[in-house]
Amino acid sequence: MRSLCFRFLIAALAVLLGSALMRAQTAEDAPAPPAMHGRAFGMGDGPMMGFFAKKLNLSDEQRSQMKAIMEKEHPTMKPLFEQQHQIDLQLRQYVEGTFDNARVQALATQKARIQAKITVAESRIHNELYQILTADQQAELKQMEANHEARLAQRMQSQAPAAPEQ
Repeated sequence: MRSLCFRFLIAALAVLLGSALMRAQTAEDAPAPPAMHGRAFGMGDGPMMGFFAKKLNLSDEQRSQMKAIMEKEHPTMKPLFEQQHQIDLQLRQYVEGTFDNARVQALATQKARIQAKITVAESRIHNELYQILTADQQAELKQMEANHEARLAQRMQSQAPAAPEQ
């Protein structure tokens, strides 16, 4: 379980890194793309990407390579996020209206398939982005992820429910 969580963390960080680089490169050129279901493609914000770019000391060449990867993958990812958003909108009617277990189950199954496709695509993208980093940058990213994981574990332990008194 811990390994799976760590992999998702790495994947999320890589997407944030890629999307922030992409945003940093295009911020002056074009307006920001519209948000899809509360987030822009890649799940990252400019400041976060700027943080990774600065922390990892990315070169201009690395930034342009990452931007190219994100632009190449956008046509694949956008429809998946849009499909997921449409399912979420459909599910909302069962929260606000009459509950239909069979229909909600069907929508949940459909959403799980889309989420699996998103996870596979994001993992592939993260791998491509990771391969652009130098060995030193990869080591720095791993250290950042380990520090983040340690902070999360510490937070989880500090928020653990107290044992019931007898």
